[in-house]
Amino acid sequence: RDTVAASTASGNASARWTSARTVAKALGLLILVLAFFLAACAAPETVRVERVIDGDTIVIEGGERVRYIGIDTPELSPSPEHYAEEARQRNVELVAGKLVRLQRDISERDRYGRLLRYVYVDGVFVNAALVQEGYARARDYPPDSKRSIYFARLEREAKRDGRGMWAKQNTKIGQPAMVALSLVP
Repeated sequence: RDTVAASTASGNASARWTSARTVAKALGLLILVLAFFLAACAAPETVRVERVIDGDTIVIEGGERVRYIGIDTPELSPSPEHYAEEARQRNVELVAGKLVRLQRDISERDRYGRLLRYVYVDGVFVNAALVQEGYARARDYPPDSKRSIYFARLEREAKRDGRGMWAKQNTKIGQPAMVALSLVP
């Protein structure tokens, strides 16, 4: 009887020890996942804009290029597209020489090595402002799609109201107005 009791007590202790180790492993894994998640959702960084390349790309202190997430403005090169200079000029007005807050979505960089970020300055969400004012089109580039529905709505409103590149007087003869392809109806 004492042997059975000792065996049962030993079995219970062993079961408790195994259970405690399982819980410890699970907690360790949870801590690692949480640390990874927090690193991915790091607080936005604040930097100064050294130069504006075009309507959706800037150079920040240290020479790093930043491409705005979720939008696309007309290109300046190799030959300027319709409304490219206006988009660049508006970006200059918004961010040139200023401290901006950069926020990442999912990807760190694009295929050209530029940082991918949402940009904020003086309480203005720059990516959204450029679309809302008709200087940029909404573009969904998965996996960086956190704001794509919002940008698509802003683009529809800009088109409806004829703002920026969507204004009738901005359609050159022989060159149709830019049409944005949107994944959101």
